[in-house]
Amino acid sequence: MVLGISDPWIAAAYIGCVLAMLLCVVYGVLNWNKGGNDEDAQISEEVSWHKKEKDMEEKELGLWDEEG
Repeated sequence: MVLGISDPWIAAAYIGCVLAMLLCVVYGVLNWNKGGNDEDAQISEEVSWHKKEKDMEEKELGLWDEEG
């Protein structure tokens, strides 16, 4: 009986949860701030896509939200 847990499967489940949490924390620490190198390219691609989408909707539907 460890910490009042008499069934080994329940203890294994608790240990598995703690190990999964630790794995997630380690993964998060190692990958913190990765992937921001191409942020400017992603923003310009998003703006280009938005303009194309706006032109397409204006052409096909004649509709476009001024704020959009």
